[in-house]
Amino acid sequence: LTKTEESTSVYSGSVDGSLYLMKNQKEKLRMTMPMTLSFCYLALLWVREPITLSELLRFVVEGHIPYMNVFQHFPEKMKLCGLDLKIFCVESWPLYEEVFNKMHELAAFLDLPRFPDITESCFLHPDMLCMKYLMEANLPDELHNWTCRVVKKIGIGEVDFLTLMPGNKSTRKVKYDVLAAAVIVVVLKLLFLLDDHYEWLLSEFAEERNKNNTEGGPYFEFKKWYEVVKHSLDVEQKKLDEEKAKYLWRCEKPLFYSVKNKSKVLKRRQMVVNLQNQFGKLSGSVQRVEKPNPSSFQLSWSEENTDGSCFHGHSLKGVLQEKCGLLTTMNPDYWLCTVKLCNEKLCGHLAHYREVEFPQSYHFVLGLFSFLLRIQPSYIHDEVCMIEHRLFNKKLCKKLKYNTVLRK
Repeated sequence: LTKTEESTSVYSGSVDGSLYLMKNQKEKLRMTMPMTLSFCYLALLWVREPITLSELLRFVVEGHIPYMNVFQHFPEKMKLCGLDLKIFCVESWPLYEEVFNKMHELAAFLDLPRFPDITESCFLHPDMLCMKYLMEANLPDELHNWTCRVVKKIGIGEVDFLTLMPGNKSTRKVKYDVLAAAVIVVVLKLLFLLDDHYEWLLSEFAEERNKNNTEGGPYFEFKKWYEVVKHSLDVEQKKLDEEKAKYLWRCEKPLFYSVKNKSKVLKRRQMVVNLQNQFGKLSGSVQRVEKPNPSSFQLSWSEENTDGSCFHGHSLKGVLQEKCGLLTTMNPDYWLCTVKLCNEKLCGHLAHYREVEFPQSYHFVLGLFSFLLRIQPSYIHDEVCMIEHRLFNKKLCKKLKYNTVLRK
């Protein structure tokens, strides 16, 4: 090859780079950046690693997993040029639903066998994940008994329900983290109703009892929990918004589509770097602090704090009563998010979530878990509706006259 031909071949990109731009290839499975994450999650699911999809995507956003401008980590021999720039130049964060759906498509395409069973001892089991999210949401430990009861009652803890079987259209695609969060929301509705009225009455009752309570742990106050968690949530959300606003979408390593404009791009990039350094010196900006190690918990609460901001050890005696030797809720009512579910295949959702149509307490709880999982509240709402219809299936089949309130 001549020098000109050699230069052209080096900077023309990969052999199949042009196939990614063809119209007839768009519907097929291609190794895009989101697809790469789907492949990674598929492998994590196969070996049953203690990491959920929401955690995987959060680690991507926090920069622990190379994704944005990933070519900066490529060795010098791997020159990224030509049409390959379209593949590796990602201009948006990965979406939960996209990565999740692609993962199932990929598993069916590879014709993979049934995945290893997800049992009660597995991290992805609802009982295990509920324990984790109860701790992170700063809720009482006693709620875990209720989440386990709901999981067992409706059968979503069964091995056949949880285990992935690629290509089996009769089984429901389980979002393990979203499912666990939805179970907690349903339990909170069972105990506190979350109708912007009953939970505040319970808080007043618990507050009065705590003033005169000298034995045992304090009664759980929903109002105080709401104030503590909302403050922490607002602080963390503000930090997240600031980090997103300051994020530099342009990579440090310059890109060029052809060898012709290489010198121009390099010169322009050097000018930008020089200007940034000059403005940094003038403004006295501090150098970036090293990123903390990835953590499974975003919100941490310690029982050692003397300010009473940790509610893990608080008691649910104020919302429970004993009947025939069993603890039941004091409140006999429960309101359904929706009476009739939508067709998920046609509509795309089991139900529709509009904030104005639901109580603010319910919206706050959804928003809390939405932040922890970094997904839309509507995804959790769908799972809540699914759990409710499994839980009250017999009563719903009787076609009760109640549309919004269902007596237990």
